[in-house]
Amino acid sequence: MKSHETLSQRDITKFRKTVYKNWENYGRDLPWRKTDNPYNIIVSEVMLQQTQAARVVSKYEKFITTFPDIESLAQAPLHEVLSVWRGLGYNRRALSLKRMAEKVVTLHDGRIPNNVTLLKTLPGIGNATAHAVCAFAFNQPVIFIETNIRTVFIHHFFSTKDKVTDSEIRPLVTQTLDSKNPRQWYNALMDYGATLKKDHPNPGRKSSHHKRQSPFEGSRRQVRGAVLGTLVETTSISLDALFTALPFDDSRIQLAVFQLEREKLIVVKNGSVSIA
Repeated sequence: MKSHETLSQRDITKFRKTVYKNWENYGRDLPWRKTDNPYNIIVSEVMLQQTQAARVVSKYEKFITTFPDIESLAQAPLHEVLSVWRGLGYNRRALSLKRMAEKVVTLHDGRIPNNVTLLKTLPGIGNATAHAVCAFAFNQPVIFIETNIRTVFIHHFFSTKDKVTDSEIRPLVTQTLDSKNPRQWYNALMDYGATLKKDHPNPGRKSSHHKRQSPFEGSRRQVRGAVLGTLVETTSISLDALFTALPFDDSRIQLAVFQLEREKLIVVKNGSVSIA
């Protein structure tokens, strides 16, 4: 079937049965699926950006235990937030979550918005995340695409095509959406995508959005993580001591410090470095 064709009701029913059957057999037991609290959902969605679900579970539970609501996150020192976040990587997400909490408390009376437009005004919330929050927290029949969803539609509808764009996938997502229970549907759809990745050469690699992640060892991410990790363990450290403590060239450490300061994750003052 060509991607631009309208699916028949028979095709839609068959496809949904396939997705839901997989969910019955292989659905994942994830803690953020046991709640529709918008705060919990938004924490999980930000954590799941660029990180596999299995790695997120323990960090999510610790984060929610430490910061049980949006007010406690907004009031927490960044040092504490980064300490709990440590190990997930991409630390800008932790800063964005805290800034998001501060903005929601200040501008929205502590209530996370329930529409895509307002959600996208919050730090760290892009188009896909905003739609995911609306689906999972508010059970709205929105249309969104992420890695596992791409995998499902490419596997079923684009098996002979080498490169597939989201604009080709989106009409199929729209036609097949179970609008009566989008929360359940998207959970099932994403779990089916996870299953397909185990059983087939990853169809998602055919997506025009697919990017192979560079190795962590020796990367700029590793240096940045090492700088922040050192600062989480100590209140403040001199640049000279930081150069001595870390097993990287001084120039690479200096670049990481410059970037982290520019992103407002750290502060450099009088030759010393500390968490912002």
